[in-house]
Order: sequence, then C-alpha cells, then structure tokens
Amino acid sequence: MKYNNIQIQKENSITTITINRPSKLNALNKETIQELHDAFKDLDKDKNIKAIILTGSGEKAFVAGADISEFANFSVKEGGKLAAKGQKLLFDFVEKLSTPVIAAVNGFALGGGLELAMSCHFRVASDNARMGLPEVSLGVIPGYGGTQRLPQLVGKGRAMEMIMTAGMIDAEKALNCGLVNYVVPQEELLDFCIKLASKISNNSPVAISHAIKAVNAGFKHDSNGYDAEIKAFGECFGTADFEEGTTAFLEKRKADFPGK
Repeated sequence: MKYNNIQIQKENSITTITINRPSKLNALNKETIQELHDAFKDLDKDKNIKAIILTGSGEKAFVAGADISEFANFSVKEGGKLAAKGQKLLFDFVEKLSTPVIAAVNGFALGGGLELAMSCHFRVASDNARMGLPEVSLGVIPGYGGTQRLPQLVGKGRAMEMIMTAGMIDAEKALNCGLVNYVVPQEELLDFCIKLASKISNNSPVAISHAIKAVNAGFKHDSNGYDAEIKAFGECFGTADFEEGTTAFLEKRKADFPGK
C-alpha cells in the first residue's frame, strides 16, 4: 500500500513505521491517522511481523501534536466526533494491537504526539526528547486518551500538574516518573529499539498477544484484570506456541514458535 505521510521499513520480523511530515514536525492530521490505522492493521495480520517500532522522521520531533488547523473552527458536536473517531481508529487500536508496539520518541512528543506514544505498549526516548500535553493553553483538553493514560503511567498528581501547567518535561524526568522505559542518545535510538524488538521476537507471539489483553484489562473500569489473566492463561494451553515452548524447554533447545 502506498502512503503519503508514513514510511514502512521491514527487516526480518521487525517493522519500523516512520511518520513523515517533517515540515509540520510530524503533526497528526486526519490522513496520517487513517494511514497509521491501515498500516497497523495490515502489519498485525502479518504472521511474520513480531514487533513494530513507531517513530518520527528527522531529529526534532516524534509527533509535535495534532494538526490544529483541521479543527480550529469545529463545533461542540464536531469536536466530540473528532475525539471519538481518533481514539477508536488509532489510539485505542494501537493499545489493543496483538503485535507489540514500541514508541521510539525522537524529539518533541506533544499533545496528540504524546498521546500516541502513550498508546504504544512502551516507550524509549532520545536524550533530546521533550514531552507534554499543552492542550489547556489552547482552551481545550487532551482528547485522544491523554487524561486517562498519563495518570496510569505517572500517577494522578503528576499527570494533573503536567496537564494543568501545559508544560513540557525532558527525557530524564520522563524516565524518572515512568513515562518512558529508557533514555538513549539520539543516534542510538532506533538501534536500541531494534535490539528490544529482537528480544521480543524470540518469544511466543500468541502468548504476548494474550499478555497485552490481560495487562490492558487491569486498567479498565468495567473489567477484572485478574479474571482476564486467568482466561488468557488458560487459552494459552490450547495453542501451538505453548506446545512448542514447553517441548523445547523439556528438550533443552531454543523454541521455534509457529507465530500469530
């Protein structure tokens, strides 16, 4: 599939998606959100893809925010539809994806950019990264899940401060508060993420997809995370990956998992 705003690079079992709107600091517009949805959907179906890395083009920005020019004149109804559609199409979709997604945060991740990074399963930042939710400075609030995912990652008090002040934090502060897992030099970011993705790709993709569901369930008000874990744990016993993994362990060899 041909894309206007993103680039796809496949290498063995790992795919890198690069948001490529450098003149707009990779800001998210409707077309980019749709293209990202389509790319994630296709890659999730590909049995050969074991992990996905999401990053932005250049060294300045992962995603500097949403494209404000697209919704500056929206009505109340239009604003609500914008948030609902975006959450369903991309942010919730990525969070629930069965293929692990690592956000390689290179530079600014602001507003919708930070919300996109937070929807990924975990994050690695370059040492020049800056993160924040500046929406209240525009008279609006985060609408792509930021008010929910940020408190889950950094705690309610710190999230309230970040949202209310509309300020940015640097990579080290993001690391200290649990917003990112690692901070590495800019030039080492993608290689570091590829190494992490390679470790992931050695494990059972079926088990990983069940783990993603179980972990996510613990953060939903209408779900019992423990029950979800029990169900997912049991379902693993009926998979070819479980048979291969346990057999390989008993035979003292490396497992060769069938895949998704």
